[in-house]
Amino acid sequence: MMSLKVSLSMFMTLFGLICIINETNGLDNGLGRTPPMGWNSWNRFNCTIDENLIKQTADALVDYGLRDIGYKYLNIDDCWMGERDEQGYIHASNITFPGGIIALADYTHSKGLLFGIYSDAGYRTCAGRIGSLGFEDVDAITYASWGIDYLKYDNCYNESIPERQRYEIMRDMLNATKRPIFYSICEWGVSQPFLWANEVGNSWRTTGDIHLGWESILDILQQQHKITQYAGPGGWNDPDMLQVGNGNLTIDEQKSHFSLWAALKAPLLLGFDIRYPPTDVLGIVNNTEIIAINQDPLGKSVNIAQSTKRMDVWTGELSDGYVALLFNKAETSITINLNFTAHLNVQGELSIRDLWEHEDKGAYNDSYSREVPKHGIVVLKLTGGTKIKEYPDFIDQYSDAALSEFVIKYGVFVLLLIVIVFQYYIRYFCK
Repeated sequence: MMSLKVSLSMFMTLFGLICIINETNGLDNGLGRTPPMGWNSWNRFNCTIDENLIKQTADALVDYGLRDIGYKYLNIDDCWMGERDEQGYIHASNITFPGGIIALADYTHSKGLLFGIYSDAGYRTCAGRIGSLGFEDVDAITYASWGIDYLKYDNCYNESIPERQRYEIMRDMLNATKRPIFYSICEWGVSQPFLWANEVGNSWRTTGDIHLGWESILDILQQQHKITQYAGPGGWNDPDMLQVGNGNLTIDEQKSHFSLWAALKAPLLLGFDIRYPPTDVLGIVNNTEIIAINQDPLGKSVNIAQSTKRMDVWTGELSDGYVALLFNKAETSITINLNFTAHLNVQGELSIRDLWEHEDKGAYNDSYSREVPKHGIVVLKLTGGTKIKEYPDFIDQYSDAALSEFVIKYGVFVLLLIVIVFQYYIRYFCK
């Protein structure tokens, strides 16, 4: 009987430890209920930034109506830094940002925008500037005092310190300031951040950097297939910033890129020179029907329902219906069929609206087909029908990642429980 009491006591202790782990302090800022939208300097300008560029970009976000449809974050990326003072506080470069960051943040806020900044969870940033490793406390205090609303936190020169450990330190320092700062974890997906970062940040990069060119977009998209379940209000998968308006992407490729990122509930961070926007690019990024998919309050990412070498079908739930993306990866136009049962897990009659043509297509039963141009996309909003079952079995969707998550989070405790139970039965049968 004594051994049973001891085992029960050990079990209750073990159960308590599991509860404590599940209630660990996470990011406490109330932000990111929908994915952030805005602009970031890196994809177009890299290190060639200064305060005049940032002010002009703030003006352009307002003048071209982008702020009013949701693009509210104006984020400076790498290369704004100068040096640290004797007390360890960071200052902006007095050459490119002579007016300082406070004045720039104030100017941005005066335009009805939010202001973001960049640092690195290493001794140096990726461009070789001063990082925040070892200075997380003073940097968080500095950012809060400057009125920063968004921090992109990179992963270079990190001394091989585990990612979660370094990113949790900055999380705690940001929490301590009591200022709500959107925390964007940029560790490139190296430690499967989708398994832990929802307790640490508001978004987490799932891949390496996006590059100019169609192949980079396809490569990043492929890496999202098995992790879409981890996106949700307060924490989002981040397949990196948009390349719409940059490079030599065709209009159809840019529409596909923008649509897929929006439906994946990725941050929509523009990266082209907004001061001189091409008309066709503006027509893409100000499509409010596509933006509404990204900002839908349900916060569910689309899932891959079918994928072949030539095409993808992505589908998902909305607060007021469903969305389906018919994506052509082939080098010629092809016809793609949306099967309501197999792809949407819905039966019955569905009303369909094309979100690029801005046109209602009527009501359909069972399926709907469209010809899709080379590298193009058709985005459909569907309403009506009856859901067949609660949890559709999307093709090879969650198995590997879900198993990894369980093993990481509970494996050691399950092993201890097995040892305790085994020890009790050995003692019992020996007696």
